Amino acid sequence: MKKFVLLVFILTSFGFSQSQTQIDSLQQILKDWANLNRYKNANAKLILTNSNKNRIVFMGNSITEEWKRFQPEFFSDNKYINRGISGQTTPQMLIRFRPDVIDLKPTAVVILAGINDIAENTGPSTVKMIAGNIISMAELAESNGIKVIISSILPASGFSWSPIHDPPPKILAINTIIKNYAEKNGMTYLDYYSSMVDDHQGLKKEYGLDEVHPNKKGYQVMSMLVEKAIANMLSLDHNKK
Repeated sequence: MKKFVLLVFILTSFGFSQSQTQIDSLQQILKDWANLNRYKNANAKLILTNSNKNRIVFMGNSITEEWKRFQPEFFSDNKYINRGISGQTTPQMLIRFRPDVIDLKPTAVVILAGINDIAENTGPSTVKMIAGNIISMAELAESNGIKVIISSILPASGFSWSPIHDPPPKILAINTIIKNYAEKNGMTYLDYYSSMVDDHQGLKKEYGLDEVHPNKKGYQVMSMLVEKAIANMLSLDHNKK
């Protein structure tokens, strides 16, 4: 009964007609809130290959997922694993972190998360909650012998899909927390923000499809920065050995 009431509330809130197809779709979302099934089959195939040397997993939301569409060769040529899911928030990523990252036994994970939490995609979230979930993912990775690259949240001045206003203060606050955490714990902090922010704390127009999502030029900047971070991380790891 509670699920049915919630479904009706969601449909009414978003102005959808209550068709059976829409109800079925929303019921499926409720059954698999973190979308654990999204990469289930792909993960199973990867685990069977056993070729995980220098495997790098990119964990994130639509910014990560769409990266593969704009730069498919960036992932295929480097054998990077894309585990981005559009619209996701950090609690959803935290739930799927084991099957989509840990079980793949990668050398490293690149975590890019938080912007959808600020937009309140899955409900209100504080700076402490969002940063805490990102840190929890980093701790899970490290405890399983996986190197961690924590990415800054990209600049954003607003959301076309959310009534939430003025995201820059939260973005800056979260970036400060995760940067300090990464540096204190010997992890890599990847600063996309500084290279992509405009004079109004938003995403530079030449780098964005909109106020949040990068375009091809934006992804080119990001790929250059992350490749440098990965190379430095692997070099440091090799020198330690």
